[in-house]
Amino acid sequence: MRLLLDNNLSARLGEILVREGWDVVHISALGLRAALDPEVLQTARDDHRILVSADTDFGALLAASHATGPSVVLVRRVANKRVEEMADILVANLPLVTDDLDAGCVLVIGEETMRVRRLPL
Repeated sequence: MRLLLDNNLSARLGEILVREGWDVVHISALGLRAALDPEVLQTARDDHRILVSADTDFGALLAASHATGPSVVLVRRVANKRVEEMADILVANLPLVTDDLDAGCVLVIGEETMRVRRLPL
């Protein structure tokens, strides 16, 4: 799975997911720490990555543009979780919705919930 982690998520999360065998890049590693949301979204699209963020603005941007990609995973109610716990949630759940993520979707994932909305919104 190819992921782009947004600034609001720890780079340590990416390190854990890489150890799990995933292809993960943190936005700061690309020199885009101060990038605006549209640029972050475009970077994910250009690099064929799924954007993982806690920022709901990405869903609104996709809805406003009627875009069909990239997929965005919005982590909700897990912000106070330890990085290891957040990684466990992603590792356990993202493979279950691979088809949706490949097709283009917004996935809202929480500790005990997961909701998928296919793009365009």
